[in-house]
Amino acid sequence: MGKVTVEDLNRIKEKTRSRMAMREQKATARITVHMGDCGIKAGGREVMKVLLEEIGKSGRDDIRVFAGDCLGVCETEPNVTVEIEGRQPVVYQKMDQDKVRRIFDRHVLGGDVQKEDTVEVPAGEAEPQTNQEG
Repeated sequence: MGKVTVEDLNRIKEKTRSRMAMREQKATARITVHMGDCGIKAGGREVMKVLLEEIGKSGRDDIRVFAGDCLGVCETEPNVTVEIEGRQPVVYQKMDQDKVRRIFDRHVLGGDVQKEDTVEVPAGEAEPQTNQEG
């Protein structure tokens, strides 16, 4: 590897500053794909991939996607929690690529909760935890 120049350091600095600014921007929507073992087996990775694609197409930079822990309702996986600023979180069940596209379009972008796809999380369960950004 060659020597690092001042220009190289400046490029790295700007790239890092840009990434940090994106992380610090306030998110108006947070989407958590629950990726415990059961969620992954049920198709959680594919759901995550579609969400990332849809966010890219939307051009929105205020929507964040996270991988989260299992909610304890494994029979309804893959589960996705949508949190819109100022509203109660909504947990969607049995997501697949088509359903998550509809949820993204109608709920995340349009504000319309799709009640037919929601699931009740058992009482006493912790708030959905996020452990890494997608």
